Amino acid sequence: MSYQRLLDEYGLLPSMSRKGNCWDNACVESFFGTLKRERIHHRQYHTREEATQEIFEYLEVFYNRQRRHSTLGYQSPAEFEARAVVA
Repeated sequence: MSYQRLLDEYGLLPSMSRKGNCWDNACVESFFGTLKRERIHHRQYHTREEATQEIFEYLEVFYNRQRRHSTLGYQSPAEFEARAVVA
């Protein structure tokens, strides 16, 4: 079955960059690069469940709550969001 037919069958629209614009996906590419560099490349996972659990903990415990992000004024996403709600 073709990719386009499969998407159509499930009522999904493909998300694609605008023609000739390589920057459309830059933030996602940067995030996955960070995830791989800080977590995935340092480990060998024995099961899919082990990988899923460790990546979930990295995202929910460290990345969103502790890791400082330069684009957020060196705050964690949780701190940034909490301050944005108050402001």
